[in-house]
Amino acid sequence: VQLQASGGGLVQTGESLRLPCAVSGRTVSTLVLGWFRQASEKEREFVGAITRSGIGAGYADSVKDRFTISRDNAKNTVYLQMNDLEPGDTAVYSCAADLDGTWTSYQRVAHEYDVWGQGTLVTVSS
Repeated sequence: VQLQASGGGLVQTGESLRLPCAVSGRTVSTLVLGWFRQASEKEREFVGAITRSGIGAGYADSVKDRFTISRDNAKNTVYLQMNDLEPGDTAVYSCAADLDGTWTSYQRVAHEYDVWGQGTLVTVSS
């Protein structure tokens, strides 16, 4: 399984950005896919995840109501839609796959994820 996140860039406060995570090697419906971020000199933190069913998703409190994870089965891609971005959202964003996830649950801890894609930098200016 390989993951490739993209779509990062420089945006201003209040703007939106969508990050795709293209998956190869397995279909997305067989994976729990999560998004994590790491800001400079900070630990990696959970952003959100989508279950194998594609219906359930969960988010960190810091992004809930602003970020949404969706999935396109035909493109085998998961998306992180980020709205109303704030300078505190500046970080390298990475997608990760839990190869043994269940149909209806997801994990919030990084060590539960088995495969990681290369991150993409999101910078939000004030």
